[in-house]
Amino acid sequence: MGKKVTVYSTTTCSYCIRAKQFLNENNIIFENFDVSADQEKAQEMIQKSGQMGVPVLDIDGQIIVGFDKEGIKKALGL
Repeated sequence: MGKKVTVYSTTTCSYCIRAKQFLNENNIIFENFDVSADQEKAQEMIQKSGQMGVPVLDIDGQIIVGFDKEGIKKALGL
């Protein structure tokens, strides 16, 4: 079974779009939350990451802030 991947993003953030494209290109199934529309998920993201900035990726509990391609690949074992 793959890792559980959650993406906290907004629709206007270019790094969010790139991060989701990267996951799609690598056939990674992920759950996406638009934190500009979902205040509860925005709070969850801030609690997990200590940050307001997006994207925040939660890969099996490992928090990656921003589109850190190498960090994402490492966390996913790609």
